[in-house]
Amino acid sequence: MPLLELITRLSMKGLHMVSFKYELNQDSVELQASDWFGIERVFVNGQMVSRKFNFGPNSVHKVQLNDGHQCSFKLFIDPQTDELTCRIYKHNQLITSLKQGKNSLIQGQRLLQQGLLLCSSLVLLVVLFPF
Repeated sequence: MPLLELITRLSMKGLHMVSFKYELNQDSVELQASDWFGIERVFVNGQMVSRKFNFGPNSVHKVQLNDGHQCSFKLFIDPQTDELTCRIYKHNQLITSLKQGKNSLIQGQRLLQQGLLLCSSLVLLVVLFPF
């Protein structure tokens, strides 16, 4: 099983996801970001249309809506409000800007990064100094 698929399944099993939902004409759109695994997913009418693995400070998802038009989701931390922000664009025109607090997302990402570093260090120790 590919790593991205495994992480996506784990993040769906009750781990916290930040969610931005919006009704865009006749489409229900949602961007989810996992605060543990860095998984981001975009849904249009309940169907996943985009996903990526991201620990960076911002990301962009470009998807096609059911009416055939392009829609962009820009996820970033707003430097003025210090909030996690999801901007939705259609035809390169800003439709809405949705915001949520960023603290839990960043804390979760740091915890995961520290855990991965610890695990890789332990593996390296076992390889270098076998019992």
